[in-house]
Amino acid sequence: MSVDPAGTAIIRVRKELRKSAALVTNSGALAIGSIAAAGLGFVYWWLAARLFPPEVIGNASALLSVMGLIGLLGEAGIGTMLVGEIVRNPGKERGLVAAAACIGVALAVGLALLFVFGHAYINSSTGLIGGWFEGLAFVFGCGLTVLAIVVDQAFLGNLRSTGRMIRQVLFATFKLMLIATATVGGYTSIAALLLSWVAGLLASVIGVDLLTRGGARHLFGPPDFQLLHTLRSKVFDHYALDVALQAPSVIMPYLVLILLSPAINAAFVCLWMLVTIASVIPAAMATALFPVVRASPKQSRHDILLSVMASLLFSLVCAVFVFTYSQTILAVFNPAYPEIAGSSLRFLGFSLLGSTLKFHACTLARLGDRMRKASRWFALGGLLELCLVIVGAKLGGLQGLVLGWTLAVSIEGAFAALILAFATNLDSAAGPVHEQPTASRLQT
Repeated sequence: MSVDPAGTAIIRVRKELRKSAALVTNSGALAIGSIAAAGLGFVYWWLAARLFPPEVIGNASALLSVMGLIGLLGEAGIGTMLVGEIVRNPGKERGLVAAAACIGVALAVGLALLFVFGHAYINSSTGLIGGWFEGLAFVFGCGLTVLAIVVDQAFLGNLRSTGRMIRQVLFATFKLMLIATATVGGYTSIAALLLSWVAGLLASVIGVDLLTRGGARHLFGPPDFQLLHTLRSKVFDHYALDVALQAPSVIMPYLVLILLSPAINAAFVCLWMLVTIASVIPAAMATALFPVVRASPKQSRHDILLSVMASLLFSLVCAVFVFTYSQTILAVFNPAYPEIAGSSLRFLGFSLLGSTLKFHACTLARLGDRMRKASRWFALGGLLELCLVIVGAKLGGLQGLVLGWTLAVSIEGAFAALILAFATNLDSAAGPVHEQPTASRLQT
């Protein structure tokens, strides 16, 4: 009796997917939301690039990158902490989420006010904030950014990633509708882009609650600041790791504006946005590993290898695509962009490979509650990224900046690959990933 090789392979693939059902389901929801948001985000920036002057795009994208950085600093690691700690505190999830939201939003608003008043005091020539109305919208947007992060992470921590998917799609849809309305009305200023972003955030949080019949509201209860206080050490460790890992990439558009010019930043942001959107897929895979492995540690090695290999393959395809069609992509956004940037951005996609390995090494550190130790190495990597970006920009303009960034991330990725290989080989010999004893975790 003959055996069908294709049929046997399909059966094996199905068995492997069933073994990682939670990972596949939650990663799938994150990926679908990310892809849908990416498509709508592409249209958003394409429309803006077509109808707004390059200087406005360059300045607005820099201001939004500062908002993202303040959101990251304001979130203070509490959102990431929720992903891993919700499953460890049954019955106390809602109070923990509410306390995290209160602290995060308050911190983000405080940081945003410092930036706005500092900008006004220094009288910066960048023209990022033109008046009190834009400043107020910026502060409000920073607070909403943290609230959206906490809601997303709470959905993920409860292994309900469809809620996060819905909010992402709503955000992308609403901001696109708002920017289209603004352009029809003839509003093509920094304020129009900023308001479309902030209003889209607010509408997405309200919309996901309505579409899930109160699902977002049910994430919150009376704030449990005492429980959050007992987890302060882990919050700080997650915070240090998040900032070290994400801050350089979040602030990149602002650096390009400062180091080069608003027009160059406008062209840079178009490809940077595509690379950032592409990185969401491996980041989602790595993020979903955190609660999935915590819930089912016995098959941790299988889940980690599946996530790493799928993410690397996706990143390689994206890198080749950007290398081949970088100027065509720029022309789609604005016919002037290929002349502004030339072929300087074609290597930008290859930084995805290093980023993918960094994301998974970061998740491995979270699983072992070794965030503080890992954050030191990621901080060194972030410093390397900033140094090579600045040196590259000074020596070679936009092309030097891109090569400096790609080289730095690739070096980090190589070290991350060694860590992942060692960890998975060690796990295969010693058994599944086990949580550290409570005492040792508290000493981290």
